[in-house]
Amino acid sequence: MRRARRLGVLGFATGSRYRVTLADVDVQMAVVDLGDLSDPDRAALASLLARADEADAHPPLPEPQFLELTRPHPGGAAGRTVLARDEDAIAGCALLSPAKDGSTVLHVVVDPRARGRAGGIDVVAELIGRAVAEAPPDSPIHLWAMRAGPEDDDRARRHGFVPERDLLQMRVPLPLAADVERATRPLVTRPFVPGRDEDAWTDTNNRAFEGHPEQGGWTAEQLRERMTADWVELDGFLVADDPDGPGLIGSCWTKVHRDRSPVLGEIYVIAVDPRHHGQGWGRSLTVAGLESLWRRGVAVGMLYTDATNEAAVSLYRSLGFSVDHVDRSYRSTTA
Repeated sequence: MRRARRLGVLGFATGSRYRVTLADVDVQMAVVDLGDLSDPDRAALASLLARADEADAHPPLPEPQFLELTRPHPGGAAGRTVLARDEDAIAGCALLSPAKDGSTVLHVVVDPRARGRAGGIDVVAELIGRAVAEAPPDSPIHLWAMRAGPEDDDRARRHGFVPERDLLQMRVPLPLAADVERATRPLVTRPFVPGRDEDAWTDTNNRAFEGHPEQGGWTAEQLRERMTADWVELDGFLVADDPDGPGLIGSCWTKVHRDRSPVLGEIYVIAVDPRHHGQGWGRSLTVAGLESLWRRGVAVGMLYTDATNEAAVSLYRSLGFSVDHVDRSYRSTTA
C-alpha cells in the first residue's frame, strides 16, 4: 500500500501561489488567494460543496464562507484557500478566513469520493496540515468540524488543536404546542422594509451581539448584500418596533431550507435590543418566527446556539427544541 509522505518534500513557490506534490500519489496542493480564484475553479468548488452537502445532509460551510469561495471578489479578498487536486479535479479545499479579532478560521471540505481512499491518503489531514503551515504565524487558528464526532476530535488533536466551542443545532416540530403559545408574551411584528430598516436593524443587532465572533459588527452594506440571496423572503424577516422610542425591540430573520428532507425553517438571526433584555421578548420573537415558518408550510423549525449559552438553550428547550447535532470549533495550541 502506498503511503502519503509529509507535505513539503517536493514543492516550489511563485509569487502568492504555492504548489506541493505528494510523493508517490497523484494528489497536489496549491495555495491560492481568494481574489485570484479562476471562474472554472469557483464553479468546481461550488460543485464540490454541493456534493459534500448532499452526502452529509449538512452545509459544509457557513454562509459567509460559502460566499467567499463561490462569489467573485472584484476588489480583492483577504482569505486564502488550499486546493487539493486529483487528476485535474478539485478533491478538497481548506479555507483560511481572517476573523475580526485577528485570529484565523479554518474550514476543510473534501469530496465524498475522496474520503477514506486507498493508498493511505487522509486528504482532510493533509489539507489541515498545509493550511496550518500557511496561516499567519503567532495567530490563533480555529478549526471547524460540522457534525463533529470522535474522528474529528482525534484528527484535531493530532494537529495540535483542542475543543473550544460547541455550536448546537436544535430542532422543533411545527406547529408549536398550544401551551407554548399561551405562555408567550404577545408581540406585534411586521416584515422588514428594504430602504428603511437597515440602520435600525444593524444598530440593534450589533449591540445585541457586541463581541460575538460571527454575528456582531454587521454593516448596512453587508445586510443589503446578504438580502440579495435567492432564499430571502421578507415575510420571514420580522422586526418589532419599539413603541416607546426610536429603533426596534428586536428582530427575527428566518430562512427556509427547501433542499432539505424534511424542509427546515431556520431561525437565521434573532436579536433583542439590550435595552429590552429580561422582558420575555426573545421568546416572543422566536415564537413569531416559528409561526411564520409554519404559515409558509414548514413542519420543522431549526436554529443554532452556543452550548455555553445556558439561558438560550433553556429557552429553546422550553419551546420544545432538542439537540440534533453539534458543530465544533477547535483552537490551535501552538500559536
